[in-house]
Amino acid sequence: MTANDQSPSFPTAGKIETVLRNALSPTTLEVIDESAAHAGHAGSNGLGYGTHFRVRIASPRFAGLNRVAQHRLVYDALRDFTAAGLHALAIEVRS
Repeated sequence: MTANDQSPSFPTAGKIETVLRNALSPTTLEVIDESAAHAGHAGSNGLGYGTHFRVRIASPRFAGLNRVAQHRLVYDALRDFTAAGLHALAIEVRS
C-alpha cells in the first residue's frame, strides 16, 4: 500500500489537521507524523507513516480548561482515526 492508496479514514497529518481545524478552530496548529521514528515498535504498521503523531495546538476552546480536559477535546475530535490505525498521539497545548 502506498500513501496514494490509503482509505479515506487512514490517518495522515493533513486529515488530522483538517479535523482539528474544523472541531477546535485553532489559532496555532502543527501536526507531525512521527511514525517513521517508531518503526518496529508496538503499534507500528510497518509502513513508516500513519500511526504516531505529534500535535502542537492552541485554541480558544481550551480557555479555562485543565490539561486533561484540553487533551480530551483533541482525542475526542480524532476518535475516528483510532480505529483506522492511529496508535500514539503526543499533544502539546500552546498558549
